[in-house]
Amino acid sequence: MLLTVKEVSSLAHVSIKTLHHYHKIGLLEPSRISESGYRLYGTKELERLQEICVYRELDFPLEQIKRMLEGNQDRKDILIAQRKLIAREKQRMEQILGTLDRSIACLENGETMDRQEMFHGFATEEEWTEALQDQNQYLRETYQVDMLEDEQLDVADLNEQAAEAAAFMAAMAENLRSGLNHEDEAVKALILKHLEFLHKHDHPAAPADFASQTRFFLQDDFHRGMLEGQQTGLAYYLSAAAESLAKANEG
Repeated sequence: MLLTVKEVSSLAHVSIKTLHHYHKIGLLEPSRISESGYRLYGTKELERLQEICVYRELDFPLEQIKRMLEGNQDRKDILIAQRKLIAREKQRMEQILGTLDRSIACLENGETMDRQEMFHGFATEEEWTEALQDQNQYLRETYQVDMLEDEQLDVADLNEQAAEAAAFMAAMAENLRSGLNHEDEAVKALILKHLEFLHKHDHPAAPADFASQTRFFLQDDFHRGMLEGQQTGLAYYLSAAAESLAKANEG
């Protein structure tokens, strides 16, 4: 029995717009399209969508998911690999929960927590290097830029930056989903708070610089795909908001 895109959307808790986007980029194609133009999905497509959803829960960008699924068509192998990833992430989250519990206990007892224990469970330099491999390879091949070459990663700083960036992008995506205008003062305040954080971490960026960066995201397939994978339209919404802030700042 084939399902319509609306039925798949309801079943998998994925928006119709997202399913259309997956079809457009060749990540998930329907089983067939009816004479009336309706996308229809069968068991194989639902299985692939499940695999996509698991990778999305692990925050893999869509382009990387597409490459991984194209390189391995055996469903059992994919599911086993995904289970290992989820188990590893579960273990890491449990370690971080333990770190937070010990932090709270130390605070309540008026004690100073051991500095090494404060960061137990957070990503290591090896994990960051592995996580950045795909992006670094793309930048090296496309722009001859190697962000990992002869540079020791500051893991604590990367963890803090990743957490802030994730929170910023999640808030921007939520503003987009809720229909908040990109020129709204709340959106501008959110971007300014993000720029203030970057400045404190020795990555100063004026509104005009940030707007230029978001234009680059729009033009570059890899980075646009990362944003659009998080929320369809996010790359365009972010760029429009940044441009609006830059113009307001000029005035």
